[in-house]
This record gives sequence, C-alpha cells and structure tokens, in this order.
Amino acid sequence: MSRNDEVATLLEEFADLLEATGVEYKPTAYRRAAENVREHTAPIENLAGEGEETVAEIDRVGDAIASKIVEYFETGEIEELTELREELPADMAALTAVEGVGPKTVGSLYEALGITTLDELEAAAEAGEIRDVSGFGAKTEENILQNIPFAREARKRTRLGDARPVADAALAYLSDLDAAESVEVCGSIRRWKDTIGDIDLLVASDATGPVLEAFTDWPEADATIEAGTGKASVRADGTRVDLRIVDPAEFGAALQYFTGSRAHNVAVRNRAIDRELKLNEYGLFDVSDVDGADAGADADVADVADDDADGADADGQRVGERVAGETEAGVYEALGMDLIPPELRENNGEVEAAATGGLPDLVAPDELRGDLHTHTDWSDGGFAIAEMIAAAAERGYDYHVVTDHAAGPGVFGNTGLDEAEIAEQAEAVAEAADEVDGAAMAGEGVDADIEVFHGIEANIDAEGAITTDDATLADLDLVVASPHSALGQADEAATERLVRAVEHPHVDVLGHPTGRIINSRPGIAPDIEAVVAAAVDADTAIEVNANPARLDADGDTVRAAVGAGATIAVNTDAHSPRELDNARYGVHTARRGWAETADVLNARSADDLRAFLDD
Repeated sequence: MSRNDEVATLLEEFADLLEATGVEYKPTAYRRAAENVREHTAPIENLAGEGEETVAEIDRVGDAIASKIVEYFETGEIEELTELREELPADMAALTAVEGVGPKTVGSLYEALGITTLDELEAAAEAGEIRDVSGFGAKTEENILQNIPFAREARKRTRLGDARPVADAALAYLSDLDAAESVEVCGSIRRWKDTIGDIDLLVASDATGPVLEAFTDWPEADATIEAGTGKASVRADGTRVDLRIVDPAEFGAALQYFTGSRAHNVAVRNRAIDRELKLNEYGLFDVSDVDGADAGADADVADVADDDADGADADGQRVGERVAGETEAGVYEALGMDLIPPELRENNGEVEAAATGGLPDLVAPDELRGDLHTHTDWSDGGFAIAEMIAAAAERGYDYHVVTDHAAGPGVFGNTGLDEAEIAEQAEAVAEAADEVDGAAMAGEGVDADIEVFHGIEANIDAEGAITTDDATLADLDLVVASPHSALGQADEAATERLVRAVEHPHVDVLGHPTGRIINSRPGIAPDIEAVVAAAVDADTAIEVNANPARLDADGDTVRAAVGAGATIAVNTDAHSPRELDNARYGVHTARRGWAETADVLNARSADDLRAFLDD
C-alpha cells in the first residue's frame, strides 16, 4: 500500500467514525479529501515533509485536514482519530460490510446495544433486540440477519483489485534478484478470479537461500509468518503472500500445478494417465514401464492444486522419465494440447478445446481502443472533462466517451445531471475536446488524435424504464443504462427490468448488469440467458465493468453473452485518470468468459463503433 493509499484509508475511517457519532457535513469533506489524496501523483509523505500549506494545495484538502496529515507523519497517529476510536470501539469495516449497515447504523447500535463486532450483531439480531432500537424494526433486523453470512464469507477473501497490486509489487521485487531465474504468480490470482484467498508466488532458482532471505526482507512485508527451506510466507497490506522456490527444470510443471483450478488439474492429469504419463508439480513423466503402484493414484483422488493450495503430489516423487516440465507450454504440448490461458482453467471445456485446436483467440489488454463509460466533475468524478480526455489520449486511445451520471434513483448524493444540464454539458465536452486537441497541436499536451463522444450513464428504475427523457437520449452519441437502485428485488422482476432496459431503442450498453459490489453486496440475480437473448435481438452491448469492486458482468455472464452472439463492452467506469488503468481487470474478466477481440465493442475502430451506435 502506498502512503497515499494509507492516508486516504485513515481519512475514510475518520469520515465513517464522524458520521457514526452524528457529525454532519465533515464526513463528506473527509471522503472527498481521501479520494484526492489517493489520486494525487506526488507522494503524500513528501508533501507532508514540506508542511501543511503544501499538503493543503491538494484539491479539496483544507487546512484542518492538512494539519492532521502532517500530524500523522510527525507523530505516527492522529490524536482526534484515536479519540474517535476510543469513543466508538466498533469494528467499522466488519460491521459496514453487512449490506444495509452504514456508519450511522453502527453508531446507533453501539449506543443502544453496545455492538462492536459482527458476532455481537448477529447475536442481537437472532435475539430480536435490534427491532426494539429506535429507528429500526423487524424488517430491518431480518435484512441484517440475512446479509451477515454474505459479509462474513466476503471477509475471508480479498478483492482481486486489492491483491493484484501487492502481487505486482512482489513480482517486480523478486524479478530484480539475480538468483531468481523465473518469477510468476499462480493460484486464483493468476486466473484473475474476482476474489482471492492469498497471493501465491513461484520462483525458479538454484539458490534457494538468497531468494528466501530477500523475500522475508521485502520492504513491503509487514511480518514474516513462516520460513522454511524452500518456501516462506509473509503478510503484506493485510494479505498473506506465499512463496515457493523450485528447480528451474520443474518450473513449468509447478506453475501449471499451482495455478489450478482443482477441476482443471484433475482433467489434465486424467488425460496424462490415459497416455501412461504422470503429471505432478515436478514434471510430466513417462510411467509406461513403471509399476502401477509407483505410477501414482488416479487424478480424481490425488491431491491437486486448488485456489491458493499448498499441496504436494500424492506420492511426492519423481517417477519415470521426465518428458516435460521446464515450461507450461511444453507440458501441455506433450499431452497433445495447446497452451491454455490461465483465465480459462476452470474445467469448462477448455481441456477438450485445447486438444482439438478449438481454444478462443482471447482479447488482449492492449487491444482496447477507447473507454465507453467514464465520469467527470460534472457528476461524481473528481476531474475536469479535459483532464479525463487527456488521460485517455496518454494511454493511446483512439476515442473516449464522457458518460456522467444522469439524475435518477440510486445516484449517490444527487449528483446526476438533469436534461438541461446534459444539453449544457454537450457544449462543454466539445470545448474540452478542442482544448486537448489544441494543446497537442501546440506541443503543450499529448501528441495524440483522439475522438471524443458525449454520452450519459442513465438509470434503470425498478420496472426497467430509463429515467432520462427520450429526446435527450436521442441527442447523445452513446447511452449506458445501469441499475443503481432496487438491487434487492426478486429474480423474476430483475429479469423483466433488464430485458425492458436493453430493448429501449436509445440504450447502447447495459452497464454493470447486477449492480453487485464484490464483498459488499450481491446485487440482483436476473436470468442471464433471457437478458442476453434480448440484448442480442436489440443489438445492445453487455458491459464488463472493470472497476475491481464490480467486475460486472462476471466471466460466467460473458461466456453466456459471447455464446449467444452478444457484444461485450469493457469499460472502466473511471472517476479519475488513474482508474482508466483498471481496464486490465475488465479485459481479464472478459477473457474468463472466452471473449475474443471481435466480441468487444471498444476493441473496434471509431468508425466501427459509430456504425454499431447508428445501427
């Protein structure tokens, strides 16, 4: 975690505690400050070293908050935050992970019942005590009780977007070691699952000692959990990071084995058995001349790698003549298979496809040519239109779409634009595009030719109606329609709602279809096949929202959409320039759904995008 993220997290905690204790207005100021500290390009520790005035130059960071940031770097704590923690000693993160429980609810339940933990919340709900608290009731109590299991399970796993930066930092650190010949992540994080249990790292090296020593001395590590002769575990940014060191000749087999999934490994190992071969973490071995007892158990009962697994082969031995193992590609090739991308390794038909030349040519992160869903400071974004366009141009995009929130149900803080404001913004978008283009021509900006489209993120109400009028929608270049409210409705109603939305003649993209927030709320659960079928008929794209807190649609939905012939749009929903980098999470989610380049709307040229929108 960078120091900017560290300080931003403290400010967010400050905001939650202020809100929980009944303070008005200040929580919003602290949250806005947190967002801008997190996005600021300069290290916050450097700014704090220069004093409060320098810190206060960050947008929306006033003198009072700046002084607290400086205090933190000078003393290691913020006295007022410490006092708030003592005043309300509740596990705010755990309690607010329950859908429907916000900071104010935590404050009320602590004051009335002394609740500080998830277990205490569950016990109070089961005992019927919450319904008697002023402002609550039986229905609220029932909802809390129903949502606790989801919150409890969510806390066991880490969002991909929180874990991947830690993994990337570890990869970069280990790759710089002279003793490390090859370094890679494995487990569920290499398969780009939306949540992970821990981070698994694999290193090929003949010098185990120096690698282990360097790993346990990693500056990003908060603590060493354990260290052995060929493996070690540390904790970094709250996540367990496991390292295993293997012989370079075995690296490919170990990488295949520890990437998983369990079901994929079973299928691959059974294929090996059928060919009188034995596949384990040490390599692929010819066991045709080996006694059956030594050749190893059938893969269906063998100990094979699962998400974040630390298992060994059932017999743990190298048996027979090794025929492959140094590279993954070599292992799959020796089994008569094409190399299977990690995202597909879930035993959903990829083994058969790899054996028959039928694997998809998956979309790659560098093939996106623009972003169709972004926000600016006209709604709830933190940056001007021109800043977002320039950031897209810096990434080499051919086009960029501004889609601020329209007014409607579920839009945070009433920040959405009404019809008059949308019309006014159209002129502002054109002016910002000219500004960026003029700066580029004058040599004062990014030397890139980028086309800018004006769109909107409209709202789908509970019945499926779009809450912005048709005349306004018709004037826009692109319309993303998303559910932001009624996210607990029944499945049948949710299906009818989304089908009606994708059939709207002015809707081009269905945004984050379920409205889920990973580890926070499950969202709606429509009949995806029915929604996809309607989208195909209406020529409406299904969004893969690349915000790592969403990743919605997920890989399963993408697979259904691609299989039905629907178009996918991989969008970041960016509210800042830095969030444009989240595109990679969306691309890998699309890859988990077997999406090829031709399936992805914003992997097409501007002319082809325009043709899709005009169709």
